[in-house]
Amino acid sequence: MPLNRRTFLGTSAAAGAGVAIAGGTAVPAEAQGHGHGHGHGHGHGRPPKRYSFTVMGTTDLHGHVFNWDYFTDKEFDDAAHNDVGLAKISTLVNGIREERGRHNTLMIDAGDTIQGTQLSYYYAKIDPITAKHGPVHPMAQAMNHIGYDAAALGNHEFNYGIPVLRKFEEQCRFPLLGANALDAKTLRPAFAPYVFRTLPTPHGRDVKVAILGLTNPGIAIWDKANVQGRMVFPGLEEQAAKYVPRLRSMGADVVLVAAHSGASGTSSYGDQIPYVENASALVAEQVPGIDAILVGHAHVEIPERFVENKKTGKQVVLSEPLMWGERLTVFDFDLVWEKGRWAVEKAGARVLNSNTAAEDPELVKLLTDEHKKVVAYVNEVIGTSSAAMTTADAPWKDEPIIDLINAVQTDTVKAALAGGEYAALPVLSQASCFSRTAQIPAGNVTIKDAAGLYPFENTLEARLVTGAQIKDYLEFSARYYVQTQAGGPVDTSKLTNADDTPDYNYDAVSGLTYEIDIAKAAGSRIAKLSFGGKAIDPAAQFVLAVNNYRASGGGNFPHVPAAKQLWANSDEIRNTIIAWVQAKGTVDASEFASVDWKLTRDGTPVF
Repeated sequence: MPLNRRTFLGTSAAAGAGVAIAGGTAVPAEAQGHGHGHGHGHGHGRPPKRYSFTVMGTTDLHGHVFNWDYFTDKEFDDAAHNDVGLAKISTLVNGIREERGRHNTLMIDAGDTIQGTQLSYYYAKIDPITAKHGPVHPMAQAMNHIGYDAAALGNHEFNYGIPVLRKFEEQCRFPLLGANALDAKTLRPAFAPYVFRTLPTPHGRDVKVAILGLTNPGIAIWDKANVQGRMVFPGLEEQAAKYVPRLRSMGADVVLVAAHSGASGTSSYGDQIPYVENASALVAEQVPGIDAILVGHAHVEIPERFVENKKTGKQVVLSEPLMWGERLTVFDFDLVWEKGRWAVEKAGARVLNSNTAAEDPELVKLLTDEHKKVVAYVNEVIGTSSAAMTTADAPWKDEPIIDLINAVQTDTVKAALAGGEYAALPVLSQASCFSRTAQIPAGNVTIKDAAGLYPFENTLEARLVTGAQIKDYLEFSARYYVQTQAGGPVDTSKLTNADDTPDYNYDAVSGLTYEIDIAKAAGSRIAKLSFGGKAIDPAAQFVLAVNNYRASGGGNFPHVPAAKQLWANSDEIRNTIIAWVQAKGTVDASEFASVDWKLTRDGTPVF
């Protein structure tokens, strides 16, 4: 099968794609082979040749090697008792390979690998892999140890800039794939779009598996600072439609897609860009010739979902193994030899829970030094605090610890806009009580204390809003309180989370003063909204320092997603807080804490 098209893979294409053997030699039916799960029978009319193989998948690993939480500095745990990390995944993978035969398995990932924990932060920023004679990234070491065949690029791969990503790519013994990550000038792929893997069968003709990688179009927004003018990110559907027929004509028997894109068909960024954010199911539906899609990006668990292709009527199997190494997807494929080629007779998927596995001792041994370095780092003292601060009362009172987040965000945005056309506008800031157990102790403050204020991976933006829009925004936020009539005591355990609104969807906004009258119905609670001691002017312009989750529509707050973006960057807010405390050396609440909002009932303060 001559390759009459130039592939984009340089040398690896020659190895993977240049060896399509047409036909193959017939093997007597008695030749028992390595395929699992099927006897090859004798009997009349020579039964068809069969072969089965398994593809395992992870996604959204976000810097998790060990079952460890570097922010609390203890073993990871959550309400569902999930465990995290590649050390546990490695044990599950070893088990499947033992069961199936390693040569009948492949291992892939759907992206968001090098960002998300203090481990991954450390090797991007503190002891960077990009330094001369720098370290090998622990995620590269772990994935090389496990023996991945390919990984798609995730949007968070771009958070630390292209040089860090290129160095990580160089350190991986498998390709990072992104058919829709294109060089902005040439519109040629900036990364390998696909890779071929060959599985030996007992029947003479090997099975050729093509793995196509697709990343997320939202990178153009979320990491604008790192990619603008350098790379562009078209839609998943159009790039899959371009590559899948090409892969089939190059002799692919099976086509797998690793897509850093959820299955919901929705976009958090509205119509800012014309490509769908969560497009995996659309790809399955619209592009003929795909057998399975490993789904990522959405951080949800999809053990197995079938989507019918509209052109062929064929079922495409999708699976998403949650995130952080909490699950391992296992795809099983049964192939049959018919009409001179291998055809997929049956495909299915399931997920394994990593909380059933012990950590792989070899991987633990390999990366214990790196782990210890990061534990020492998160326990480093970065400053002192004049008083203890906690979030215990933050859901119902304006507390200094939330003011601290807003002070950091306000300072950061003011500095970013200095000297520009919006420098003179007042800066407001939003923050939530992300954890009711966060605290800054009196005395020494460590990196993990500061990071604990902001457990999410959010980054910071500046949006242009009006006084009237801020009033709407605050009214929306105040829906968080249960309507409580005046008179009688207030039970704080029954005051918040109305209509199941989570704590992280209640925002306190700094730079203004206001009251929230919880005796009133939701939608008419904000009173005495003032700026600079005067009633706010509905037409006045303000800059809102806001996290990217809110700015892209998270929590469905009004106005902000459509508001003009004045500035954004890809530094995690928690690391901005750490740097701010380090630069100041002391955290003195008297410098930034003020009671700007309070709860009332019919105008009388609740506390």
